[in-house]
Amino acid sequence: MTFARTTLALLLALAASPALGQSQPKTVVELFTSQGCASCPPADALLTEIAKDPQVLALTLAVDYWDYVGWKDTLALHGHSLRQKAYADQRPDRKVFTPQVVVDGMLSAKGSDRAALQRALFAARSGGGLTVPVSVKRDGDAVEISLPESKAAADGADLWLCPVMRSQTVAIGRGENGGRNVTYSNVVRGWTRVAIWQGDARSYRVALKDVSRDGSDSVAVLVQTGSPTTPGPIIGAAFLPLGN
Repeated sequence: MTFARTTLALLLALAASPALGQSQPKTVVELFTSQGCASCPPADALLTEIAKDPQVLALTLAVDYWDYVGWKDTLALHGHSLRQKAYADQRPDRKVFTPQVVVDGMLSAKGSDRAALQRALFAARSGGGLTVPVSVKRDGDAVEISLPESKAAADGADLWLCPVMRSQTVAIGRGENGGRNVTYSNVVRGWTRVAIWQGDARSYRVALKDVSRDGSDSVAVLVQTGSPTTPGPIIGAAFLPLGN
C-alpha cells in the first residue's frame, strides 16, 4: 500500500460519518469528468471515496466536450466546461483534461491519481484552507446562508448556491464506457449566483423553488474570489442535505 493510500485511509477512518445537518468542510475538490471518457471511472470512484470525509466538499462537475465521441453525457452542463477552461486560464500550465480535479479553486491534479490529489489536499490545507466559516440551513421552503465579517472578501467574492445530487448511477449505452454502470457522487446540477459579497456580516435567503433541479437532494455553498470568467481561490464552503 502506498504512502498516499495509507494517509488517505487514515484520514477517512478518523473522520466521523457526516451528519444529516450542515457540514463545514476545510477543502473543496471539484472533479471535471465525463461519461464519454474511458479514463474517468477510476477518478469518479476516488471522488466517491473522498466525499466520505466531512472535511472535504467533493463535487462532480460533468463536462460536455466529449459528447461528440458517441455518447452524450446525461449529467453534463456546458457551464462546467466553461468553468474548467476559466480555471486553466488562471494557471501557468493552462491545461484542460479529464479527469481533472481543482482543489480550492487553485491547485490542479489528475483526478485518478490518488497521490497527486493527496498532495494537493495537503498543500491547500497547509496554505490556510478555507478561511471563511459559512452557515447554511433550511428554513421552510428556503435556504438561509449566513456569512461573518471577513477581510478575505474585501475586494468582493461570489456567493454560489448549487443544487446537488448526492449519488447517481448511470448506465452508459455507447462510447468509450459503453456497457458500464458508473456511480457519481455529489453531482452539481446548477449554479445560482446569490450575491457579490463584500466581506460584511450578511445573511441571504434563497427560495428552494429557485434553485431546485430534478433529482437534487442537497445544496452546496461556495464563496469564491475573482469572477465567473476569472475564478480565484475558494475561501468558504458548506454542504447541506435537504431531507424531505
